Amino acid sequence: MANQKNIKTQRLSGAEAIIKCLLAEGVDTIFGYPGGAIMPLYDKLYGYQNELKHVLTRHEQGATHAAQGYARISNKVGVVTATSGPGATNLVTGLADAQIDSTPMVCITGQVASHLLGTDAFQETDIVGISTPVTKWNHQITKAEDIPSVLAKAFYIAKSGRPGPVLIDITKDAQFEEFDFLYKKCNHIRSYVPVPETKSGSVKAAAELINNAKKPLIVWGQGVILGEAEAEFKAVIEKAGIPSAWTILGASALETSHNLNVGMVGMHGNYAPNKLTNECDVLIAVGMRFDDRVTGDLSRYAKQAKVIHFEIDSAEVNKNVKADVAVLGNVKDTLTQLLPELRATNHDAWLQEFKDLYQIELEKVINDDLKPKVAEITMAEVIEQINIQTNAKAAIVSDVGQHQMVACRYAKFKETKSNITSGGLGTMGFALPAAIGAKIAEPNREVVAIIGDGGYQMTIQELGTIFQTKTPVKIVVLNNEFLGMVRQWQQLFFDKRYASTEMVNPNFVKIAEGYSIEAKKVVKREDLAQAVEDMIKSKNAYFLEVMVGKENNVFPMIPTGASVSEIRLE
Repeated sequence: MANQKNIKTQRLSGAEAIIKCLLAEGVDTIFGYPGGAIMPLYDKLYGYQNELKHVLTRHEQGATHAAQGYARISNKVGVVTATSGPGATNLVTGLADAQIDSTPMVCITGQVASHLLGTDAFQETDIVGISTPVTKWNHQITKAEDIPSVLAKAFYIAKSGRPGPVLIDITKDAQFEEFDFLYKKCNHIRSYVPVPETKSGSVKAAAELINNAKKPLIVWGQGVILGEAEAEFKAVIEKAGIPSAWTILGASALETSHNLNVGMVGMHGNYAPNKLTNECDVLIAVGMRFDDRVTGDLSRYAKQAKVIHFEIDSAEVNKNVKADVAVLGNVKDTLTQLLPELRATNHDAWLQEFKDLYQIELEKVINDDLKPKVAEITMAEVIEQINIQTNAKAAIVSDVGQHQMVACRYAKFKETKSNITSGGLGTMGFALPAAIGAKIAEPNREVVAIIGDGGYQMTIQELGTIFQTKTPVKIVVLNNEFLGMVRQWQQLFFDKRYASTEMVNPNFVKIAEGYSIEAKKVVKREDLAQAVEDMIKSKNAYFLEVMVGKENNVFPMIPTGASVSEIRLE
């Protein structure tokens, strides 16, 4: 009885209970859009404006991407609120993007009153059913008393293990209903094992293969960043002297200039790590999932190599590539265990092979990108100017398309969590709202959005969010007046039949100025450096449009269905 007396509850409405739960979880920012079914929550938010910042986006999809940017740069859980029906369904793309890219997010949707469920009431949609395939977990609440325990589970599931998005749907009557509120954080759910046990002997088996390897290669992914294992990872590669390549979501976990950083793998990655994947004798995958854009033709991927897979999600092991040794667990822990088992080694001759192939790429691709002999500005030149003006310390938030691949290839990183992009889903329109969220999360970091003219117009309305919040994000649109990546494929594989890929664009500068955002357009190379400098020096939001070559292509390239060793330089 004494214990019962010590438990203090508050009589609250369900709506206010939601806010108390968020505050208990350390949430300081919500991205959202109000509507009828979520109105009780918004009414209570009115009294918590000093404790909980609400960012009114211009579209619910924009709210999800902003929450993703917020989460990716901060390693916190992004929070989204939306109403029922179309408000809820507009979240689905962001949920799917967060699911495949392992981004922790909690979306709270309002729902029609519980007595109306199943009646096709106004703005009723089965968002739980719709979102099931694209969430880590979802749940519908119809009674206020369930709000604390369900939201506690939501945050625990979203952040623990391999992170992901969670959706909680709350009926309108549950938001009005009062109950005795008490919040207890969740740190365990029966039958849910977020971090699998590291099998006895797996670390030693991995170390033995690595120690005996003549030509080892590491490919690391976002797991290093999500596990906050950057220091452990660096210590491992430096002790073992292993050339290390990255997937696009793994970029920035290791500084670009590091001697053992040999570049990006994948369809538009660097020549050396792709080519030599099929020559290494031990392939060590760290926190990556062997996506098809990384592996190319699986039947011809690293067949000569012993494969070691460090992974937190057991479902990813042996899914695409069979592992000879699987080391399950959080890579921060497993790499810590691995380090003392490794022999201090160098693989200088093997590393030289990467450097030799880099020289080939430098001569055939990189020099043409960075020091072109043509009048047209290249995308790579713009990225290089951003590197110079930010001292490679900016967070680069890229959209999807040619500019994304160029940004990933040419951006230089000195700090982790600096490359934010839509990887697995490839969502055009991601970058503008994601950059807003990233800048709100880290106001002291320079955040630069790199966007194509196609993707920009998918979420261009979020300029209104910048205008209202005065978020000083920098926006760079690389305008080639095409859906560039699709056009490249049409040129190379569809006999230059440019079907529905040429863009007739509006005056982007005037649109930005309509939102009181300083704006400039660059057409000539001699104006580029000064324009980028002006943008970076500005203390306010800034829009820079750069006209780039209309039919420039991104190389190297692995054609669909080809082996990684069949990577093309032209």
